Amino acid sequence: MTVNVKLFDSLADVAEDAADTLDRAHQPSLYDRMSWFEMTARHCGEDGRPPLVARARDGDRAAWLFLCRAGPHSAEALASWYTLAFDLVRQGEDDGLIAAIAQQLGDLAEITIAPVARPEPIEDAFEAAGWSAVRSVKTENWELHPPADFEAFWNARPGKLRSIVKRKGKKANLDIVIHDRFDEQAWDDYRTIYTNSWKPDEGSWEFMQEFAETEGEAGALRLGLAYKDGEPVAAQLWHVENGRATIHKLAYAESAKSFSPGSILSKAMFRHVIEQDAPEIIDYGTGSEPYKADWMDAPRPLYELKLYNRRHPAAWLPLLRQKASGLVRRAASD
Repeated sequence: MTVNVKLFDSLADVAEDAADTLDRAHQPSLYDRMSWFEMTARHCGEDGRPPLVARARDGDRAAWLFLCRAGPHSAEALASWYTLAFDLVRQGEDDGLIAAIAQQLGDLAEITIAPVARPEPIEDAFEAAGWSAVRSVKTENWELHPPADFEAFWNARPGKLRSIVKRKGKKANLDIVIHDRFDEQAWDDYRTIYTNSWKPDEGSWEFMQEFAETEGEAGALRLGLAYKDGEPVAAQLWHVENGRATIHKLAYAESAKSFSPGSILSKAMFRHVIEQDAPEIIDYGTGSEPYKADWMDAPRPLYELKLYNRRHPAAWLPLLRQKASGLVRRAASD
């Protein structure tokens, strides 16, 4: 059967073409769903850049590459700072589909996608279609394969962390509430904590609230709040679904720093999720913050891929620069 490839400049057209294959029931990863790309474009789009989505289909197999235009001959991942993992979206096996997409994108000179955990399939397919791939480490992601028993997890944490939580916990006497549905008052408390924390301004509160409402309706939200004498002092926003628990956001009020409310709340959140949700993986998002090592197993690199179309004149100079720096994964020849 011949692979059919189509390019879209409208997410509404992508949704119509895909029917229900990009919804929650068919895409286990949060970042592979139509709703995620729609929220990203709606709330985090830059300068009104139009989408550029390539879809390849062969019978029951399909693959999508969600991009947005970044210039006359360039595109980048349709992603934002909230996207903790970016990849080709798949329905069934993708053999031959990625290369078909790469060939259809021949009018582009350069594509940038990140953060990518498994770059090899994309690199191999694009290189087979006449592109060159440049891979660099963009950030890292910490993961944990938790035991079924919380106490086993907790006893494996560093002694210093366990001592701080025990000592500060008695002194702080925090009240902790964990919501699995969206709650207006809890959300207001979360925003208050964030405002009073060391964190920079939120990229898009509109995105975060829509995300919390949607995932709360699906039962995948875990919003933990810690209160000191009735005042909100720490918050964590987790997402739990399909065997993966992801820590998306955490913050604590600077005024309560001496009580270590973040660590106290973390213990409560890990206990709740391990005991109630029993995930196979707990994911601490992206970033290299040292404190993550106390809670996780080990980090893995997340990559940025720059793909250069060797047949496009606009790619030749930047590709030569990359080759001179030794970053091109394999010397490619036509």
